[in-house]
Amino acid sequence: MRVVIALIQPLLFLFVLGTGLQSVTRAATDGFSYRTFIFPGVLALAVLMPSFFSAGSIVFDREFGFLREMLVAPIRRSSIVIGKCLGGATVAGVQGVILLALAGLVGVPYDPLMMIALVCELLLLSFALVAFGVMIAARISQFQSFMAFVQIAVFPMLFLSGAMYPLVGLPRWLEVVTRVDPVTYAVDPIRRTVFSQLDISETTRRTLAPGVTWWDWRVPTLLELAIVAAIGLALLAVAVVRFQRIE
Repeated sequence: MRVVIALIQPLLFLFVLGTGLQSVTRAATDGFSYRTFIFPGVLALAVLMPSFFSAGSIVFDREFGFLREMLVAPIRRSSIVIGKCLGGATVAGVQGVILLALAGLVGVPYDPLMMIALVCELLLLSFALVAFGVMIAARISQFQSFMAFVQIAVFPMLFLSGAMYPLVGLPRWLEVVTRVDPVTYAVDPIRRTVFSQLDISETTRRTLAPGVTWWDWRVPTLLELAIVAAIGLALLAVAVVRFQRIE
């Protein structure tokens, strides 16, 4: 039931918002389907919420006393944090894989190599997001407060990542903010992977998938993924340190 509910929001973005905006964007994209364009961003959304919910279980366990039992167990506290991050990333990644099954409905081919690459990218993104959530959850004692934080954090991270629009021609201040958003460096590789299998003109490809640039240099895909991995490991380290201080 939780998996089904978590998929409702991505499906609304993909088929309701995507279809509704198709008439507006058709002329600007030379007839290219807006649903196909936002599919990579919707994949990121599919792992975004489950990742934070998995991390939020720590707050729930603390509030109802179960966390105390884990903390007195004869294991390192760091193993609890690492297990939570890996387990949460697996759960969120599986939900992303379920959404991948709908690729054909939005004009994305079922290429095996593309699917494998997308699964790896989604798992990496979900790991970084769960680590971020665990780091925050280690300092929050009430589940309601954690959920309020999730509501504040999720949509800015999603909308600033270029999930719903190309990262080109933006005002300078917005361009800077999008480069600071870590989700940006996950959405762009996902979009590159999808667009590499689409039969579209090079002009449309440059317009809709311009990539992430630092000044005039386009950041390579491997560097983007390395940034996401580094952020995830750094957040994991901070989460471990904060977890050591929980009484």
